[in-house]
Amino acid sequence: MNGLHELPLVIFTVLAQSVVGAWLIFCVIANNQSQSSRRYLNKALLVLLILLGIGFIASILHLGTPIRAFNSLNRVGESMLSNEIASGAVFFAFAGIYWLLSLLNKLSEPMDRFLRILTALCGLVFMYMMNNVYHIDTVPTWNSSLTSWQFYLTIVIGGCALGYALWQPNPHKSYVLRYSPKLYLFAVFLAMIVAIYQGMELNHITTSVQQATALVPHYAVWQISRFSLLAIGGGLLYVGKNTMHWYLSAVIVLVAEMIGRIIFYSLHMTAGMAVGG
Repeated sequence: MNGLHELPLVIFTVLAQSVVGAWLIFCVIANNQSQSSRRYLNKALLVLLILLGIGFIASILHLGTPIRAFNSLNRVGESMLSNEIASGAVFFAFAGIYWLLSLLNKLSEPMDRFLRILTALCGLVFMYMMNNVYHIDTVPTWNSSLTSWQFYLTIVIGGCALGYALWQPNPHKSYVLRYSPKLYLFAVFLAMIVAIYQGMELNHITTSVQQATALVPHYAVWQISRFSLLAIGGGLLYVGKNTMHWYLSAVIVLVAEMIGRIIFYSLHMTAGMAVGG
């Protein structure tokens, strides 16, 4: 698939969305935790920061050089790509500041809650900007609500799997993550509907020289592979009994979502004389 050429963007978008989703879960569960629990959570937060860092490194590889990444910030407020990079950098910065202050035990309970929520809001803005980058008038296969559904559902699917793998093993926790697996399954169900609807919509998108279905000739096979992995990941969330099961679930789910994102990038086509049915 042509989407393999955009592997850095695949890694960046899926990891960033999953990290934001996991942070949203953290934002809910982190209230009134013991010192032992907080120490564990700080270690787990470092994993999120590392994954987010990997994502940003991948995005820089896509741009070519770090200088281009900095130059892209020149049009903040005018360019959606600039807005995405800027909002992502702000989220990364706030998440890192929170982690460092929490690690040093420099946050009072009210300040901890405020900074945690502020970082979550920055993450949501980041996700909104990322989604808007791909609503391009000249790319009919992307410029639809299905793109938004796919991106936002990855926040839930990847975030639930990653968050559960990181927060559930905490031996000192006073929170319960009973709703995360259920939310995961509901999001996967919605993602299946989106994939089916997208497959039907592709039949009605064509240009003078190309039909959208030709971009991913084995669309159904790839989607079946993706959802098979998501089913395995969901099963491990529900029946997993130890940390390794939950870690494996998160890895499988991230791979599955990357398959979905490769499909997404493979569907890039310039409109030209496009006709949408």
